[in-house]
Amino acid sequence: MPLIIVIYQLKTPLDKTVRDVPVPALTPADYLRKILNARVYDVAVESALEKANALSERLGNTVLLKREDQQPVFSFKLRGAYNKMAHLSAEQLASGVICASAGNHAQGVALGARKLGARAVVVMPVTTPRLKIDAVRGFGGEVVLHGDSYSDAYLHALELQAQQGLTFVHPFDDPDVIAGQGTIAMEILRQHQGRLDAVFVAIGGGGLISGVANYIKAVRPEIKVIGVQMNDSDAMMQSVAARQRVSLPDVGLFSDGTAVKLVGEETFRIASNLVDEYIAVDTDAVCAAIKDVFVDTRSIVEPAGALAVAAIKQYVAGHGRHGETYAAILCGANMNFDRLRFVAERAEVGEEREALFAVTIPEERGSFRRFCELVGEMPASESQETGSAGGALRNVTEFNYRISDAAKAHVFVGLTTSTRGESTTIAKTFIAHGFDALDLTHDELAKEHLRHLVGGRTGLAHDERLLRFVFPERPGALLKFLSLMRPNWNISLFHYRNQGADYGRILVGLQVPAGDAAAFDDFLETLGYPYVEETANPAYRLFLQA
Repeated sequence: MPLIIVIYQLKTPLDKTVRDVPVPALTPADYLRKILNARVYDVAVESALEKANALSERLGNTVLLKREDQQPVFSFKLRGAYNKMAHLSAEQLASGVICASAGNHAQGVALGARKLGARAVVVMPVTTPRLKIDAVRGFGGEVVLHGDSYSDAYLHALELQAQQGLTFVHPFDDPDVIAGQGTIAMEILRQHQGRLDAVFVAIGGGGLISGVANYIKAVRPEIKVIGVQMNDSDAMMQSVAARQRVSLPDVGLFSDGTAVKLVGEETFRIASNLVDEYIAVDTDAVCAAIKDVFVDTRSIVEPAGALAVAAIKQYVAGHGRHGETYAAILCGANMNFDRLRFVAERAEVGEEREALFAVTIPEERGSFRRFCELVGEMPASESQETGSAGGALRNVTEFNYRISDAAKAHVFVGLTTSTRGESTTIAKTFIAHGFDALDLTHDELAKEHLRHLVGGRTGLAHDERLLRFVFPERPGALLKFLSLMRPNWNISLFHYRNQGADYGRILVGLQVPAGDAAAFDDFLETLGYPYVEETANPAYRLFLQA
């Protein structure tokens, strides 16, 4: 075994002088021995394997969650990092170690180095979340920020390694690192000895799936190993398809833990031979999966940590599976709190529980109310409470409108849905009732930007009064508001977004003639909804008044 390790170290990209020396590839049996002898439990814990009850019931398949988010650094990465460092000589440890990482491997190296009494230099992309940077420093790591991606940080780390005589701890392309990650598969098969149809594994550089695939294919080869990547960071999928490593010019940064432009040589070799299938998921699907994990565990994983769950949902929907058992590795939970706003916004769309539309309505009296009544009378195709067809009224999740044209108005509206593809049917219903509608459910520009830009200055909103209301979040609240209004009061602005509370915060512009001031006060009192008038707000005058 020591001979195999030394030979494999000669194969790494860091030893340029011996790249032409033929090296026998390690087999799954070789990796099995390395995994069984890996040193990870000095710092790592055997994470739980839990059934996701709500998700399992919804999908009609058993979904098991491997809780690597519960590790001391909230990620699986410390397994491989520590196993690598534990195999270094005393001289190498005394000289210190260096790594490049988007965050989770960095924390593993920093924690492992502290345990072993070694200096740790960590090169991280400048895009790394502050949470991870602070965590590395908290473990005693020396942080160097460089580049926009892992690959940029990696090249800079090689320069520092040569300058300072440090030992490089690769985040994925090293047999000892791969073996450390493989202990996750060893635990899964020990914790669940019954039926297991597939294990879903997120892929960045490929270290995790290489370790998992080697162990599973050596012990229980009938279990599928399915790799998962973001659709904008799919270097492994493209490489396997091309039968050679492909370097991506750019990678998406939403799932920063898997944002790798070029996968490893050894991980590419292993994945090409042992991984059964690959699935690409998008941002909305991952946001929905983060919510799914939260519902079952009350824990929040980072985007990379939710990739496997998103892929299981996609796999079940695409293959029509029932009664099978899948394991998803929740590989990390280093989520920036500020990102939760984006995740919550996109989760409903990712689950296709919300549809978005641009609807054109005539700028004439009663049209706004007629549109709202149409929405209120439009039943969901499946009740979200009972699962019965036609059992639930559809809820408005968002409504943005600003008067801008004397003949017609453009409204940005969000509605709850209960089945995939339902947005097309809703759009046709709007059109059939005389409201031109454009389905924006899958339009990235609309979801990311336009929903926040509806509005602006207008010369048509004379006699306008602006009020912030708190509406009860229940059917009929808006129609009560509309029915109590005087017919000659025109709505010139309306903004609402469901925030998951039992009340809704709504901004309304109403054109109220000066002579109706007393009647308007009576209307507000009769309505009984809490409100604050913002007509004198300088921000309103700056951005919304002509």
